[in-house]
Amino acid sequence: MRYELIQIDFNSNQAIYIQLRNQIILGIATSRLQEGDTLPSVRQLAQDIGINMHTVNKAYSLLRQEGLLSLDRRRGAVIRIDADKLYALEELQAELEVILAEAVCKNISKEEIHQMVDEIYRLYEL
Repeated sequence: MRYELIQIDFNSNQAIYIQLRNQIILGIATSRLQEGDTLPSVRQLAQDIGINMHTVNKAYSLLRQEGLLSLDRRRGAVIRIDADKLYALEELQAELEVILAEAVCKNISKEEIHQMVDEIYRLYEL
């Protein structure tokens, strides 16, 4: 794995394991990480980016639960993109409901949301 993909902001309010999870997801979405790619061992990645092994383990476990990573004793952590689409859509809908409710509370219009989504989605189109 190319370590330049992972940029941890130690001053962020966001938990480090979430930052790590998000960086791996962004790597997958931008095709810098692909189906079958092997990630470094928990110990190796923790050492390389200067974080606790338990933090890496928590991020890997979360990605496994989300269907984006499989943990194999021989190969280690392997990118798995063939997650169940229906399950992914249900999870995304639940997250979007909260995000959109927050937007409504802050008087952000539907048009502004659509424009933002279109701009972000363009980053991941191949």
